[in-house]
Amino acid sequence: MFRWYAVNTYSGHEKKVKQNLEHRVQSLGQQTSVRQVVIPTEQVQEMKDGKKVEKEQRTMPGYLLVNMNLTDDSWGLVKNTPGVTGFVGPSQKPVPLSQPEVDRLLNRETAERPRTRAQFTVGESVKVVSGPLSDFSGEISEINEDAAKLKVLVSIFGRETPVEVGFDQVKKI
Repeated sequence: MFRWYAVNTYSGHEKKVKQNLEHRVQSLGQQTSVRQVVIPTEQVQEMKDGKKVEKEQRTMPGYLLVNMNLTDDSWGLVKNTPGVTGFVGPSQKPVPLSQPEVDRLLNRETAERPRTRAQFTVGESVKVVSGPLSDFSGEISEINEDAAKLKVLVSIFGRETPVEVGFDQVKKI
């Protein structure tokens, strides 16, 4: 029965381990035992030079997901692949992932908008470049990554006033 298993690898070597594993499956004729090898990733938006840039990011660094029929041969094939440090679960009995876990890890359950990562830190000085308060400078007091907004303390008429702006409406000074 084909199930999904989490396989631990050296962090940062996921692509190489995936290539090694797929090559071993082909060369050892195990296509009937191992269906698919996946590196769990998600699309993330970052602000670079005032522009939104989409980037693919690993959601589980150091892990691969393998869809396979667990037999002694397929277990040995995966376990002995260079770069694989083991299965998730007890050493002699890998634990298959549940379907909701697999859906969540492979981002199947929702076609959510890409997450935006802030390139800012609290206390950093920024300049508002668009909107009604453009050309004002201020200091970041809060970061809301979910809404892609910053709360900036801007000096208006000699008073610090909190203003909410989007990530793309400010630039670092």
